[in-house]
Amino acid sequence: MADYKYLSFEELYSTTKTKKFEVRNKIYGGLLGVVKWYAPWRRYCLFIDLPGLVFDAGCLADIQDFINKLMEERKEANHDDKH
Repeated sequence: MADYKYLSFEELYSTTKTKKFEVRNKIYGGLLGVVKWYAPWRRYCLFIDLPGLVFDAGCLADIQDFINKLMEERKEANHDDKH
C-alpha cells in the first residue's frame, strides 16, 4: 500500500475475504477511525466514532485512495479465486 503524508493505516486483522485497519494521525498518533468491510454496500468504508473530527481535502483524498486500493486488491483476489 502507499505511504501517506498525514495518515497511517495499520492493519488490525484480516480474514480470507476482508481486512480491518486503524486510521491514525501520523503526527500525533491519534486514532481517527477504522476502515473495514461494510457488507450492505459490499465495499470498504471509514467508520468514525469521534464527534467533531474534521478532515481536509488532502486527508479525504488519502482515505479515498486507500479504500480504492483495498477494493482493487479484493477484486483481483476474487478474480484469482475464480480461475
